[in-house]
Amino acid sequence: MILSCDPADVPELVDRCDGFVFTGGDDPIMEDFGCSTDPRTTSIDPRRQAFERALLGALDARVEKPVLGICLGMQMMGLHAGATLDQFLPDSLPTASNHQDGREHEVSGSLGAGRVWSRHKQALASSGSLHVVATAEDGVIEAVEAPGRGLYLGVQWHPERTTDSDLGMGLFDRLVHAAAT
Repeated sequence: MILSCDPADVPELVDRCDGFVFTGGDDPIMEDFGCSTDPRTTSIDPRRQAFERALLGALDARVEKPVLGICLGMQMMGLHAGATLDQFLPDSLPTASNHQDGREHEVSGSLGAGRVWSRHKQALASSGSLHVVATAEDGVIEAVEAPGRGLYLGVQWHPERTTDSDLGMGLFDRLVHAAAT
């Protein structure tokens, strides 16, 4: 089900849906999080950002609802949880190109280990109240989860394009299983 971008719809959607996927997309508008947006970014539609912020806020009270965040979705989950964002990895990370243009790279952590498909120029610099459950070899935060919740998982990579079954389509299987229970 594709959701509207109207924050007024959030209460009904949270009641109606069994789980949520926050997808990838353009870059967060950082003024909403207390700092300036880097001019090299491509900003998300402000209506989408307002909707996703409202939805994440409503889901704080519904910890039984499973959530999977992908790329931008993970970044929004992190920012919502008080994380900070490195808005332009090429400025701070010599290996930034390993994360761009659909390249695959290794990740590892308590979530698992394997090769993932990546396409991002931003990444969480800190995790806020979320726990880091996977990193890349160069230290980039690649996955976070919320302690004390069923499934509240954000991944920086694109599982829909990742061939490793556990770190790819297996994440969607986990979401569906959590939503069914």
